[in-house]
Amino acid sequence: MTEDACESCVTCGDVAVQVRVVGLLPAGLARADTGAGTEEISVALVDARVGDTVLVHAGEAIAVIGRDGQ
Repeated sequence: MTEDACESCVTCGDVAVQVRVVGLLPAGLARADTGAGTEEISVALVDARVGDTVLVHAGEAIAVIGRDGQ
């Protein structure tokens, strides 16, 4: 996917970005604060909790890189 494919989406570009999980949704999805707003991302591959910082590539969280309070 190229960056032009989704101009309004911070988390679906070719570069992985750090975001903060602000809410968990059904079906392995979450709401994430990107710093420019919130976006829906997949957290199906990681054990993410509200408050965690996750690394997201192409709309998919690929790693938890910080826990809230740790």
